[in-house]
Amino acid sequence: MSRFLSCNFFIRWVVVFLSGISLSLAIAACTGNPGNGNPLELTLVSYMVTPSAYQEIIPQFLETWNQQHDRKAVIRQSYGPSGTQTRTVLHGLDADVVALALALDIQQLEKAGLIEPGWEEEAPNNSIVTRSVATIATRPNNPKGIQTWADLAKDDVQVVLANPKTSGGARWSFLALWGSVIQTGGTAEEARAFTQKVYENAVVLSKDSREATDAFVGQRQGDVLVNYENEMILAGLNDRPLPYFVPEVNIAIENAVAVIDENVDKHGNRELAEAFVRYLFTPEAQTVFARYGFRPVEPTVESNQGDRFPVVNTPFTIEDLGGWDTVQQQFFDEGAIFDEIQANLYRP
Repeated sequence: MSRFLSCNFFIRWVVVFLSGISLSLAIAACTGNPGNGNPLELTLVSYMVTPSAYQEIIPQFLETWNQQHDRKAVIRQSYGPSGTQTRTVLHGLDADVVALALALDIQQLEKAGLIEPGWEEEAPNNSIVTRSVATIATRPNNPKGIQTWADLAKDDVQVVLANPKTSGGARWSFLALWGSVIQTGGTAEEARAFTQKVYENAVVLSKDSREATDAFVGQRQGDVLVNYENEMILAGLNDRPLPYFVPEVNIAIENAVAVIDENVDKHGNRELAEAFVRYLFTPEAQTVFARYGFRPVEPTVESNQGDRFPVVNTPFTIEDLGGWDTVQQQFFDEGAIFDEIQANLYRP
């Protein structure tokens, strides 16, 4: 973070009053040739748990870019819940690059014609830039004795989660709960009953994953927190250490990145956008992602992590649940299973 705060860079904060977005940030490198005219601008739209990593990665990228190009570049940033960010781009936010919690969110932008088909093949690793898993944090000394997913359904356990209707991380958490039953031989009826009980135990259903962490840590709500592994690690980096564990049955969380073709062609910054996306897969950027708790996808960085990221004994993927189209229709569309679960929560 010292690089980010050094005299080589300046930070300009801009508040954007758009649906669900609380923050927009512009960073420009002060090194390199100033070039002629206005700087070349790029807007990155990402989800709520990524700012710490990008605020370090972006200055690194711009330092190199501005040394190699006559025209200086500026990267603006916007953060919010992944679902909200997706809707905001659909409604006109001029994003050039999106790095979102779900490939499903990027697929919505593709269906709207903002991204050309085949975007997955335009970056390394099928455009999956980081990975994570779902984790459970407890209070110190684990007074409720939480050991497995199943313990979250106990009558006396208060759970803190984010809302799958707004948060990409919350969708991963929902699917982790559901899959913990299905992937161990349970039926769909048993999975539904278990997931329903966990949401009945929810004392917080926040709009995004970061807000869920703040509710659990800062406001001391609940007995357990279900969230991304990287959120647990980041809490420790911010002097708010959390006792947490990675359940043995777990979903492989994959976070994707893509260039918004329609916008970069309109803005004339495709070269900058594509170079930035490529940089996210370099060892330099992947090392930063790993430092902030994201599981790296670059092989050399991944192999250097030691036992920092526990091995999941029984992993499963979105494809094991039928793929994103099936998952969206079954669980998260209007009137689908999550809506039915919510309706049951308020039934007298």
